[in-house]
Amino acid sequence: MSSNCKHQHTLHAVHSHCGWDNSLAPALSVAPGECVEFEIIDASGGQLSAESVAEDVTKFDFAKLNPVTGPIHVDGAEPGDALAVKLLHFQPSGWGWTAIIPGFGLLADQFPEPSLHHWKYDTGCAEPALFGNGAKVPLKPFTGTIGVAPAEPGLHSVVPPRTVGGNMDVRDVAVGSTLYLPVAVPGALFSVGDTHAAQGDGEVCGTAIESPMKVALQFELIKGADLPSPRLMTEGPVTRHLDAAGYQVTTGVGPDLWEGARDAVRYMIDWLCASYGMSADEAYMLCSVCGDLRLSEVVDQPNWIVSFYFPRVVLEG
Repeated sequence: MSSNCKHQHTLHAVHSHCGWDNSLAPALSVAPGECVEFEIIDASGGQLSAESVAEDVTKFDFAKLNPVTGPIHVDGAEPGDALAVKLLHFQPSGWGWTAIIPGFGLLADQFPEPSLHHWKYDTGCAEPALFGNGAKVPLKPFTGTIGVAPAEPGLHSVVPPRTVGGNMDVRDVAVGSTLYLPVAVPGALFSVGDTHAAQGDGEVCGTAIESPMKVALQFELIKGADLPSPRLMTEGPVTRHLDAAGYQVTTGVGPDLWEGARDAVRYMIDWLCASYGMSADEAYMLCSVCGDLRLSEVVDQPNWIVSFYFPRVVLEG
């Protein structure tokens, strides 16, 4: 943890929950400036292990998916404030998984069967993770789900992102970044989970390199910030770890951004299968963990451009 922390705490995964609810009792209270190391369960909620097979993906209890550790009460936090969360450190486990879950993902209608890939990787994330015959995916740990309790009463699904954070899957919520979250209830009631070893922008198949980890965070308050939605500040460049060899890029062209995104990813899958002999399932999962969807143009009506960038370093580095 950072030497700038006033106090350091640990919160174990036994303090986890699978929905946002502002009536949950806090597992820990901290003051601004303090740090907490969170133990995070993988997105399956422990339903997958290194011995699991693709069929196990069809047996998920969806009520147990995407658990978050918390909540944390931050002293002095009030609605209208912003909670500043500094990402200090990740301690990855070295094991993770990527899956095609039937009915889930950008191309769910084209990939109706389950698929599961296990990853073993360097816990220091200094070396790329191997995928199949020759693909090497550079690693960048981050928190997929991170947020505070909503103002609305009751239990709310942890699956969709919200204006108070949640399942954002922004890969740059990584070491050195600071995430600013709108506080909606007294104490903020912060929770975090869904740690990933790597993910492309879009997480197109619905999963990244889902991996249990520990993550250390530091909390500060900005009084009266009145944020409409989460805001992120990064410490430096955010794509350099994949830029070294350039990109292969496919595009989707048309008046519908959703369909454009689907086309751009589908064309990349076709290219990977034709060029590298991958199965479509393999190509789809690989796109999800390292390729980036980009909104390239939205002004030249009636057609827009959605691009999919696949880093060549993964296959040629």
